[in-house]
Amino acid sequence: MQKTFYQKELLIKAAQQRKGVNNNKKDVEKIQSWLNLFAMQNPNSGTATGIDGDFGPATEKAVFNFQKVNNMTQNGIVDQNTFDLLASPLKKAFESTISGNNLRELILNTAKNHLKNHPFELVINNQSNTGPWVRSYMDGHEGTDWFWCMGFVEAIIDQAASIQGKNFKTLMPLTYSCDIVGTAGIQKKILTRYQTARTNPALIKPGDVFLIQKTTNDWFHTGIVTAVNGDIIETIEGNTNSDGSHNGNSVMNRIRNYKQSKIDFFSIESLVA
Repeated sequence: MQKTFYQKELLIKAAQQRKGVNNNKKDVEKIQSWLNLFAMQNPNSGTATGIDGDFGPATEKAVFNFQKVNNMTQNGIVDQNTFDLLASPLKKAFESTISGNNLRELILNTAKNHLKNHPFELVINNQSNTGPWVRSYMDGHEGTDWFWCMGFVEAIIDQAASIQGKNFKTLMPLTYSCDIVGTAGIQKKILTRYQTARTNPALIKPGDVFLIQKTTNDWFHTGIVTAVNGDIIETIEGNTNSDGSHNGNSVMNRIRNYKQSKIDFFSIESLVA
């Protein structure tokens, strides 16, 4: 794999605890981030707390509650074993065994595996587009200006292609920009424009990348096509929400009407062959 930053998100330098001599602000922020992400999926757990890098009494109580919910020794200390459990969704997303008979199936199954592990951004220091999931998709970058939909798409294609020993960068450049990928698609003649896609849906295939146009050579959102049915495509996409925003907060399985939107399609066929 080319995109391996997620591995750094699975580690802390030392056990973190209240008044700990080895406390590290970045590691405490990681712990607080995962406590909040756990609370989103387990709202009665009592693990939601501030994300400020300070392992104070609130963070300690949140850790106690996490340990209680998971039948662990309740000592308020986060060592690597405890952190492994906190960050397990990220590890499952990037390291679970993925099966598929071909690259398209591998891409779909990889995207579905990420989806079921609930990738979600956080707001830290008043900055959206932050947290361990965003950093993993964006190679360490985060913050309000770092839209992560393309980072998600490339992470999925990279992970799936690597299973077959392929380098996804032979298909598209490593980038976080929809415009760069769209332009590459034009240059390689593998970008189906929305006008053509509307009249010939057979050109759209599961595993391809959709790009929503702002203007002819300007795209602002992307994701993976998972199915094509009549006038609609089903997708898995990052940095979105229930409204289909290009600056939402999660990975979602969405439905889009491609005949009512200016959606171009970037073919992955050359990487499949």
